[in-house]
Order: sequence, then C-alpha cells, then structure tokens
Amino acid sequence: MSHVPAGLGVFETALVLLLSPWISGEAVLGSALAYRVVYYLVPLAVALVLFAAFEALERRTTLRAAGDWLEQSLQDLVPRAFAAAAFAAGAMLLVSGATPAIQSRIEWLEDLLPLSLLELSHFLASAIGVGLLLLARALQQRVDAAWGLTLALLLAGAIASLAKGLDFEEASVLTAMAAALLLFRRAFYRRSSLLTQSLAPASIAGVALCLIGAGFVVAFAYREVGYAQELWWQFAFDAHAPRSLRALAGGALALFALSAARLLRPAPPLGEPDPKAVERAAPLVAASCHSSAHLALLGDKHILFHESGEGFLMYGVQRRSFVSMGDPIGPKDVRRELAWELRELADRHGATAVFYEVGTEDLPTYLDLGLRLRKLGEEARVPLEGFSLAGGARKGLRAAHNRAVRDGCSFEVLRPAAVPALLPELRAISEEWIRSKRTREKRFSLGAFDEDYLARCPLAVVRHGGRIAAFANVWAPDCREEASVDLMRHTDAAPSGVMDFLFIELLLWAQQSGYRWFSLGMAPLGGFESHRLAPLWNRLGALLFRHGGEFYNFKGLRSFKDKFDPVWEPRFLASPGGLAVPFVLTDVAALISGGVAGVVAR
Repeated sequence: MSHVPAGLGVFETALVLLLSPWISGEAVLGSALAYRVVYYLVPLAVALVLFAAFEALERRTTLRAAGDWLEQSLQDLVPRAFAAAAFAAGAMLLVSGATPAIQSRIEWLEDLLPLSLLELSHFLASAIGVGLLLLARALQQRVDAAWGLTLALLLAGAIASLAKGLDFEEASVLTAMAAALLLFRRAFYRRSSLLTQSLAPASIAGVALCLIGAGFVVAFAYREVGYAQELWWQFAFDAHAPRSLRALAGGALALFALSAARLLRPAPPLGEPDPKAVERAAPLVAASCHSSAHLALLGDKHILFHESGEGFLMYGVQRRSFVSMGDPIGPKDVRRELAWELRELADRHGATAVFYEVGTEDLPTYLDLGLRLRKLGEEARVPLEGFSLAGGARKGLRAAHNRAVRDGCSFEVLRPAAVPALLPELRAISEEWIRSKRTREKRFSLGAFDEDYLARCPLAVVRHGGRIAAFANVWAPDCREEASVDLMRHTDAAPSGVMDFLFIELLLWAQQSGYRWFSLGMAPLGGFESHRLAPLWNRLGALLFRHGGEFYNFKGLRSFKDKFDPVWEPRFLASPGGLAVPFVLTDVAALISGGVAGVVAR
C-alpha cells in the first residue's frame, strides 16, 4: 500500500511495532535485516555474477580483442610503471623498518608470535626492500625472472609486514601490487638470467640514497635514544630502536654484497669476430626480408644471436661504442630482446650501445632503451610493381639504356657458384677503381672487396667488348620482398652511363624475379629540414648537404637515385645524447673507414 519497493523500511517498522509486546525491537530488527540479506541481497549478488558471466561469454571475442588492444597499448607503460612501483615498495619497507611499530599492535603480537620470529621478520622486511629496489631495473627491462622474483618478494614482504608489527596497511599495498603484477605476466617476456643483468651505477646510487634516507629516519625517530653498542644486542618486544638499527644494517650489507659481486665479476672478452658465426647467420640472412642483412656475411662484425635461433644482430666495437649495423634481424619480439642484449653487453664493458642506419619500425624500442634519435638521411627504395622504361617520365633512363646497348654493353646476373672463376679479373677492376677515385676500402656499412663475401652472393656484370666493364654484388634474399646491391666497381675504360645501364637492368631483373622493392641505398643528409625552428642537428645537416660538395657529393648522389623515382624513407642514428654524440659519430666513422686514420684520409 505504501508503494515502497519491497516495503523497505515500512515492513521492518510494522514488524517491530506489532511484535513489540512479545519480542524486543532489537531482535526483530536484526531478524528482519538478516531476512533482507538472505532473500534479497544474496540472490541479487548471485544473479549479477551469473548475468555478467553470461554476457562475458556471449561477447568473449570482443572482450578478448579489447584485452589484446589494452595489453598492446600498455606494453611500454606497464614495465616502467611496475619498476617505479617496485622501487617505491622497497623504499616503503626500508622506511617502515626504520620507524617504531605501533605499541598496541606489538602487545597483541606478544601472545601470538615468539620474539625471535618478530625480530627475524623485521630484519627480513628491510632485506626484501633492498631486493625490490634492485629488481626495479630488471622489471623495466622486461626480464621474466625479475617478474617471478618480484612477485615472490612482494608476497614475502606482505607476510613480513604483518609478522613484524601487524602493518596491515603495508601488507595490503604489497598484496595489491602482487595481484596487479600477476595480471601482466606477458609484458615481461625477455628470457634472461638475473645473474647476467647489468646494474648501472645510477641504480646502485638510487638504492644507496634510499638507505641513507632510511638512516636519517632512524636518527630522527630515535633521537631521544642515546647510541650505545649494547643496542645491537638488545632483543625485546618493546626494543624498537635496536630492531631498526639491525634492519638498516642488514639492508646496507645486502647492497654492499651484491654491488661488490658485480664489480668483481670480470667482463667476458670480445676478441675478433667469429668466422663460424657467418656460416650460422647465412640461413637467417637468406630468409630475411631486409636485404641489408647480407652485411653480416662480410665477416668484419660480431654477430649476436638470439637464444631461439630466430634472429641476430650484427655490431662493431670501436673504443667505447658497440655499434649495431642497422636494425636487428628477426621477428618483432626477437628484435626487441636483441636490442636489449646489446645494451646490456655494452654496459658490462663500460661502453654505450649505438644503432646506426635504423628504420622507423623499431624506433619505440630504441626510445625505450633511453637513446636519442637523429636523422642521418634517407634510403631510396624503388617499388617494382609497374616499373618500366615507357612513358615521358622515364625518357632519360630509356635514352641512357639505349645508348649503352648501342655501345655494345650487355648485362648478366651470375650465380654465386660462377663468381670464384672471375675473382682475379674483378680484383683488377676493383684496384683500378680505388686508384682512380683516390680512396680506400670502406667496411661495416658497405661491402669491401672480399673474395669470400663476393662468392656468397649473385654478381651482376656489364660486359663491353667481351670484357667486364662494371660489376656489382647483388643482395637477393629468398624472401622476395627487397633486393639491393652493395659493392659496385667499374673500369676507367667503361662507356659513359654504364652505371645507369647497370641499375636499370638490375631493376628489371629484380622485377622479373618477383621482388617487390629494390633498394638503391642511402642518400646521406638527404631530406633534412632547414626551417629556423627545426632542431640544430637538422639545420646543420641541411647546410652541409647544400654546401658540403668539397667533402662528399651529397647532391649528386641523391640526384642520381632520384632518376629512378624512389620512395624516400628516413634512416636514423639511435645513440646517447649530449656530449656523447661527437664521440659516437667518430667511432662510427672509424668503423666504416677502417680506423681513426681513415676518417681524415680519403
């Protein structure tokens, strides 16, 4: 009659009034509330759970897709967030161990726990705090072992917090962090051993600052307690100051032991590049869709293989720079792990990791490594679908091609097996080309005249008068995505326009062979913005491109490649910033030129 849903309030009031002569109002009201819970709230809660489960099952595909999208979106944020949270949790345990517990909670624990267990829990809580501080860096690096150990330390820290003083607030925070960390297992995918993880000086300094801060907290919290050596050996439920001193000393001892072990661990020697690594990398090079992977076959670089065998990274060492030539090779997750492994390897040797001539696909990884990006130039990639010499736009190429044919030039791509027989003739052409250019062999980012290297790739040759007038080794991976050339040489007697003819025929050959792209290589300093608001690096690059003809024919090289109507794609240098940049550039130039002397010599 009251129109109140379920008679809420009205029903209870009627019961209390009608039954008051026989039963007390408190008992009637309690029974009525229990009735409401049993017959209304519990069925409602069960119905809501069943309804939510039914809806989730009906939309499981959509929810799974949304979960994958959310996980992908948080992929870069989650490790950083948990690294910061682990560091904060470690600091919280250290500060908690440095301050006295609430006396009423200690008195309650006296009846439950022996004194030895309380003392041990207090000591272990600080040691766990130091462990969390040290694991923060490994969490940021997405190490799977760090995920498992952090999860265990968070749960152990929660138990220790309860046992040392019923700090249920801390235990709740640590348990919530462990539950959250458990949900993001897949974000920590790097299979690596914690024993091989580098601990940067900044990380050790951060942990040391936390310990120093905890020491100031101890001094402030117990400023009325005079220091005496006997404090270290006092054990009692109300002996808060001795417990805090022992906990702080335990944390400092743990940090010192770990730091000393890492400092005394010898860095493994690098030595010379392993020739056997080239044979191991050859199948991966052939299967790669990036033609530049063939630089690994040159044998002048160290090769870092992924433990799964699905990818590799090639790098050179110059002074204190570990320079990766291009992006790592392999699937996306493998490339990320290889980039981190190079970063760690360089750190163990007190060096810096540098990634030279990288594309846009893995830029988030390099930013995640803490590196800065600087544009080096642009790579010319010619789309081969529909490429031909017909039409007005290709008039110049068509004329160059026809002129070379009239001059008696012919083109052929030889299989690798046919290359060794031609090596003496090719060497003579190469030496003649080097003398005429008054230059020296380059390496690292370019192929040098190496007989083993040339015999591994197809060879494009242009013959004139029955003799080889020009040649180029061809990068032609089994993945028909991209082909390219590396080492190119020609004789002084070669007809004018022989290189135009060589490239035109190579493009047509790659098209007929089923490749989608043909890379013409880099145009250094190309595509730089000279706007007054552009970064200084870009403005200097644009200035050198316009007026640096005395040092290198930047404009001429780009104009030559522009004739083939390529798609220009930026290439970057990923390296530390600030004052390290000039040293990094010098190291890269030394790797390419075969030493520091080659940087200043032609």
